[in-house]
Amino acid sequence: MVYNISIDTENSSRDLKRMVFAALFASLIAVGAYMKIPLPLTPVPVTMQVFFVLLAGSMLGSRWGTISMIVYLLLGIAGFPVFAGGASGPGVLFGPTGGYLIGFIFAAFITGKLSESFSRSSVLKNTLFMVTGLCIIYALGALWLMSVANLSFRQTMVAGVLPFIVGDLVTLLLAAFIAARYEV
Repeated sequence: MVYNISIDTENSSRDLKRMVFAALFASLIAVGAYMKIPLPLTPVPVTMQVFFVLLAGSMLGSRWGTISMIVYLLLGIAGFPVFAGGASGPGVLFGPTGGYLIGFIFAAFITGKLSESFSRSSVLKNTLFMVTGLCIIYALGALWLMSVANLSFRQTMVAGVLPFIVGDLVTLLLAAFIAARYEV
């Protein structure tokens, strides 16, 4: 019996590279969680996580960007202190920030899908793709926060969205610029 095995080394090499970068982005999101600035009147801290989530989606695409978010969440659920401020465990997903964390998965996927569908060589296009991802994070995070903290819509916007818009847009622009310049 003869087996004819052919290996596509170009695709294998590209997948290995993306796998390594997915692990790197999962690690960077954990590091970004430690860059935590607590704000008064909100249980949601300012972190650098959104920057890395959107950058991962744009640079790695929908598949590997999503995988990097899932790896990050699984590490936190397993007990590694990778969530904001070194928190860990499944309870974090059921707390006030759980919706934002789940939103990371969908934001990376949609940002990646848009980047795959349209050229991401333009800072403007990347910015639009990432704003879409950011809106997903805000929507899922705010809905979950409203439910868990029993807040009104207005209270949720004041506590869970408005304090973060300016900072997230600044880091989003930086991520859009980086994604337009470098390819994984």
